[in-house]
Amino acid sequence: MIKLNLLFLLLLMPAVRTFAAGGQLIQSPDKNVSFRVFIEEGQLNYSISYMGKPVVEPSAIRMSLDESELGKGMIFGKIEGYELKESYPWYGVHAVAQNEFRGAKIELIKGKERYTLEVRVFDHGAAFRLVVPGEKNVWRTPDESTVFTFPKGTVAWYHDLYMHYEGLYAKKQMDLVEAGEWAAPAVTLQLQDGLYLSVTEANLKNYGGMALQTDGKRGMTLRLPSSQPTSYPYKLRYSAADTLALSKPAVLSGTVTTPWRVLMIGKDLNALVNNDMVHNLCPAPDPKLFPDGIYTEWIKPGPAVWKYLDDGGEGTLANMKEFSRMAAELGFKHNILEGFWNKWSDQDLRALVEYSRSKNVGIWLWEHSKNLRDPNKRRSFFKHCHDLGITGLKIDFFDHEAKAVVDLYQDILKETAELKLMVDFHGANKPTGQERTWPNEMTREAVKGMEASKLADRASHEVTLPFTRFIAGHAEYTPVHFGERRKNTSWAHQIASAAILSAPLLTYAASPEHLLANPAVEMIKSIPSVWDETIVLPGSAIGEAALYARRKGNTWFLAVMNGIKPAGFRVPLSFLGPGKFKALEVKDVEGNSADVSLSSKACNSSDVVELQLAEGGGYIARFINLK
Repeated sequence: MIKLNLLFLLLLMPAVRTFAAGGQLIQSPDKNVSFRVFIEEGQLNYSISYMGKPVVEPSAIRMSLDESELGKGMIFGKIEGYELKESYPWYGVHAVAQNEFRGAKIELIKGKERYTLEVRVFDHGAAFRLVVPGEKNVWRTPDESTVFTFPKGTVAWYHDLYMHYEGLYAKKQMDLVEAGEWAAPAVTLQLQDGLYLSVTEANLKNYGGMALQTDGKRGMTLRLPSSQPTSYPYKLRYSAADTLALSKPAVLSGTVTTPWRVLMIGKDLNALVNNDMVHNLCPAPDPKLFPDGIYTEWIKPGPAVWKYLDDGGEGTLANMKEFSRMAAELGFKHNILEGFWNKWSDQDLRALVEYSRSKNVGIWLWEHSKNLRDPNKRRSFFKHCHDLGITGLKIDFFDHEAKAVVDLYQDILKETAELKLMVDFHGANKPTGQERTWPNEMTREAVKGMEASKLADRASHEVTLPFTRFIAGHAEYTPVHFGERRKNTSWAHQIASAAILSAPLLTYAASPEHLLANPAVEMIKSIPSVWDETIVLPGSAIGEAALYARRKGNTWFLAVMNGIKPAGFRVPLSFLGPGKFKALEVKDVEGNSADVSLSSKACNSSDVVELQLAEGGGYIARFINLK
């Protein structure tokens, strides 16, 4: 296990400076990012800049408790600065996360009231939250309407809340966006000078999840669940009484701590994709539950087979044994069963578990989240799964950001961790970095994935997601399909998607039979679900193309997905570094998107890959070091 490299966590006043207008300035360790907080006409405000240029213009920080606004008429009190520099192992775009920031706890005083604005400024962004003390048995209702105001010329990519987090991203000019549009975080933005931003939240617990609403002034306003429209999936699956209950504001007792309000900054798409801020803002895992952190023995990332989207046959014991056998042949680690398992006997489930275990394949069971609301029934179900030898649970149909739903996530993660069960959240809310605290969360959906059978332009969608939804954290897109669902994408594009639209639990949409029958099966078998290093290469553009170089050990992969416009790409292999490599290439077949061509060759870092890709075309290559 990689050791925590905790260099310092000290109270340091130099992390904060008071400027002439009486406000406070907190800068990143490299001094490129500045967070300024100030009071103007009695209103608490902030702004964020990067290398002296504004990325968030002066905007209000607004919070109320029981409809009494906290941000009005306060003054600054004492200020504590602190710093942290650490690294920790991670399952994601790279194997080691870097967490370095300068922080400040700024006391705000209004009469007898005291509360704290906490700020952390990283080299690649800034985050802030409010902490309001309170007594344990005193209940209060929080609300927020903090604003993110962006400079002129800012372009944004976001989708609305109608399908919860399963929407299509649209590109918008913030100068032209009218007030009232809804946006599901994470929202990606690009400034006129090319700088990229992403707005979301981190460490969401004991609170309602945020959405954003445009204000018609190049800004987005934070909205809590009681102000958000209820999604269609929730209304579809739950009663009117459930909908009404979750539309009411949450009531909290004791100290009220908001989630972190996060603004990530990237000078390019590579920097944005490799940003660690969201999980950095969450606590480390409990060593009692996870003695080796993410490397705790029962935490097992890997690819999965799934009988749902690709003519997988009957949900019988015999067929699921065959799925596990084929999973093992592919080198996959997991077999996910949908709800048909409920008709099985415990004897059949044990038989499948035992057979699959002999193949080094774990069994996952699907369950509706509504069946887990009762604590006693939930714990009983988890214990029963543990006793059957189940590896993990796929839990579905949350579809709401209300505090009651957020609390259910926390209960599930804690109780499954205690029983050494991994979790896949489906029909889910956006990730907020909690997978750092609970590494038994292997993935969550919160994305319009391969299940969306009516999505005609899959090519554009799949080259948008790496730079929008995936910035918040892992997503269960269920990549790779060779049938009609792939729409305007090629087989090579689909195989490349497994290396780009990745997650620790990497569930394939194609049946294992079709994966094994594909000419590129050797490539499919070799694609990891977690990576040591990721480089987003030049030529990548949101909604147009995604070009990734990714390393696992001494092996590199080059994966390319193209959008709807035919395009040429010239990719130097300089990322390979020294040595000679054996390359396996999977390419499109001209004029036939339902086929691939394979080739092998020797290469080194001075070579260049030249590609001409049609609409929805793709390419993936594997480079094995021959040293």
